Amino acid sequence: QVQVVESGGGLVQPGGSLRLSCAASGRSGNLCVMGWYRQAPGKQRELVATITTDGRTNFADTVKGRFTISRDNAKNTMNLQMNSLKYEDTAVYYCNARTGYLCTQNVWGQGTQVTVSS
Repeated sequence: QVQVVESGGGLVQPGGSLRLSCAASGRSGNLCVMGWYRQAPGKQRELVATITTDGRTNFADTVKGRFTISRDNAKNTMNLQMNSLKYEDTAVYYCNARTGYLCTQNVWGQGTQVTVSS
């Protein structure tokens, strides 16, 4: 089984930056696309960004130009650099990884809280 664990959340002022990290462990030799999702209070979980094994990225329109995503396939890690943070970026951020045969297994982390507040 593959497990993913997030780290790096916290409290930041508007306009500030945070870096989230996700580390995969267990039988993580077949990680496929990885991504970050977030869920704000009272809202549905939404896509933030994804990255394929060959580095192709996809971003939600709300974070384009402010967030970057990267991964290290050798270390089974993924990062989300968040700049110019806004109040509306406040949410629990979840790491997601597709793995297993034909990348059909969907693995979620426990989430890390990001709070943007003055």
